[in-house]
Amino acid sequence: MPGQGGFPAPAEGLVLTHFLTVRDVAASRDFYVDVLGGEVVLEENPATVKVANSWIIMNPGGGPTPDKPDIVLAPPSPGDPVSTFLNVRVADINAFYADAKAKGVEFLTEPLDRKAEIRCYMRDPDGYLIEVGQATGLLEGIFADPPASGSSG
Repeated sequence: MPGQGGFPAPAEGLVLTHFLTVRDVAASRDFYVDVLGGEVVLEENPATVKVANSWIIMNPGGGPTPDKPDIVLAPPSPGDPVSTFLNVRVADINAFYADAKAKGVEFLTEPLDRKAEIRCYMRDPDGYLIEVGQATGLLEGIFADPPASGSSG
């Protein structure tokens, strides 16, 4: 479905991509290539990396444009509330975790068994949250316990 050169430009229907406002395009692009095994489709303006069956587009922030008046794009600052994050599903979370740790990725915790899945979280160079999980109990109809009061996910 992607267009020429692997760029996410469908001939029909749609393709869903995720846009990240980043501080350093090269550092972010390299992270998604090195850690998630992405393939660079476009180096910059905007940087586009194909990761598995999705694309991540990265560009620096900026002020309003004619097509998005009153909108300012900026990467997250430390301590900002999180309202969105990438959700990555892997076949072997322990292998992914070990490989990413060897590449210098810092995780919030080690992979934790949540009954439905084993998961952990990491951040990219700009602080975007990324959940990494492996479905386990979910495949057998076992779901995670409901979140504690006042927490989510």
